[in-house]
Amino acid sequence: MTVRLRAHHLLCLLTYVGKGYSPAFVANYDVVVERLAGGEDILIVSGPDDVCAPLLNEGEPHCLGESAARRDEVAAQDVADLLGRPLVAGARLELDPSTLARMREAFSSGLTRKACPGCEWFELCGAVAADGFRETRL
Repeated sequence: MTVRLRAHHLLCLLTYVGKGYSPAFVANYDVVVERLAGGEDILIVSGPDDVCAPLLNEGEPHCLGESAARRDEVAAQDVADLLGRPLVAGARLELDPSTLARMREAFSSGLTRKACPGCEWFELCGAVAADGFRETRL
């Protein structure tokens, strides 16, 4: 199987500690993380992904908004620069321990956080990174 992720969720999953928009969102995110930890690869998608699924039944899910799409654009470029390969819809990525470590190091240094300002989780993600990603679920 394959986990479908939008580009900015590549950054979000680096600091995921079990907090989210709702209990359903957290339960779903836990399943996504378990799948990734189990070795499933990632398919980059444009728009809502496997993480967004519980939010899509809301009146106006933010995952359909312009701010989420803009975060995707910026995150895709940052991660592509880091990994040295294009990261567009349809691209596949294996999140092996080495790649995860590189992504976390870049996130900690601020190299891949250009998509993050203005996000409601910005402070939490910064604190998780500053703490060495110790409480993350992936």
